[in-house]
Amino acid sequence: MHLYVCYGTFRIHDSHPCREAHQALTDAGYQPKVVRTGGCYGSDPLWPGRRKVKRLTGNYKVPTLRLDDGRIVDGSENIVAWAAENPMPQSASPIESAPQGA
Repeated sequence: MHLYVCYGTFRIHDSHPCREAHQALTDAGYQPKVVRTGGCYGSDPLWPGRRKVKRLTGNYKVPTLRLDDGRIVDGSENIVAWAAENPMPQSASPIESAPQGA
């Protein structure tokens, strides 16, 4: 799982789309690989990371989530919703059983 962000997942003001997406994913139990793309507004086409996002989504905007199966979730609101609907499954504890014939 790769989360494409601008410069990071830090808090700039009350809300920042990249931070909100990252926070939702970590709250749901995921540890996405954060890919910093750089760029800002009109300079987006100059940044290789933003060009990759455009190839994935058709636009330069981040955050963008690429799931391990290749599916794309684009935009912070969609990523937050996806994380809420798809929390990381809790690993089942192994079933302990007594050895046969014991």
